[in-house]
Amino acid sequence: MSDDLVRPERNLALELVRTTEAAALAGARFMGRGDKIAADQAAVDAMRAVLDGVEMDGIVVIGEGEKDEAPMLYNGEQIGNGQPPMTDIAVDPIDGTTLTAKGQAGAIAVIAVAERGTMFNPGPCVYMDKLAVGPEGAGIVDIRLPVERNLKALAKAKRVDVENLTAIVLDRPRHEPLINEIREAGARIRLISDGDVAGAIACAMPGSGVDILFGTGGTPEGVITAAALKSMGGDFQGKLWPRNDEERDAAIAEGYDLDAILGLDDMISTDNCFFAATGITTGDLLEGVKYTAAGITTQSLVMRGRSGTVRLIEAHHKPEKLRNMDAVEYDG
Repeated sequence: MSDDLVRPERNLALELVRTTEAAALAGARFMGRGDKIAADQAAVDAMRAVLDGVEMDGIVVIGEGEKDEAPMLYNGEQIGNGQPPMTDIAVDPIDGTTLTAKGQAGAIAVIAVAERGTMFNPGPCVYMDKLAVGPEGAGIVDIRLPVERNLKALAKAKRVDVENLTAIVLDRPRHEPLINEIREAGARIRLISDGDVAGAIACAMPGSGVDILFGTGGTPEGVITAAALKSMGGDFQGKLWPRNDEERDAAIAEGYDLDAILGLDDMISTDNCFFAATGITTGDLLEGVKYTAAGITTQSLVMRGRSGTVRLIEAHHKPEKLRNMDAVEYDG
């Protein structure tokens, strides 16, 4: 990275949490209404509106897709007010659109930011094999090893029996062999329908009840997760997983090594990174948006990689005042 670039020195995460709060508040209006597209669009619009006021010169590395498919928060879009610092941005206004639409637990709004040129761009690869653990498992597990060996190594590091470990896995047909391996090794499994960002982060949260994440999930979510686990002292490993020959050929043509194991420093090659997440529907990681006569309550996680600080923020919002500040509908 060039020395003449202005690096982020202030704690951007404390400003970025406003963007995830906005996305969560807007998306929660559609909770349980069965329309995941409307929920996602509302969250995108709200996050984009608030991002315009953040003091940074940001480029969306991981967004809602290409410009023609995503009119806002698309890959390559400039974000912020154009002033230094120069940053890379990864967004997921709703990680768990189906969860939101069905009113199920665990949907969150997330954003990750790092200094310019340090965030991994997955290119054409939409999925990756993933392995995530908390601090006790950092440097202990290896995605190349069999499931049973990783579980035994983690159990030893945590001073428990394998039978007392809980693995979190996306509930997908492709994971049936993986699920069988975990069960044969003796560990418990928590299957989730969506939202593996929250699942991976939960592995590093004391008292969450989960210890390790296995399986194939979205590459964009993997990069966002890396920013969080850098702050929490956990570990994340990934391997690109092309869905078909066309995607494989495109990745190879762009110079991606499909055999490479991507670690935290490959995903985010700096400690100067920031993460924020706000709960939309209540899950293991965060409380969801709550409406009362006094206003609206949100709960957020805010992290800074350089300091390793993790904050849990409960905010109380007055929708009538928010309407005077932002052109976004927040109240239910």
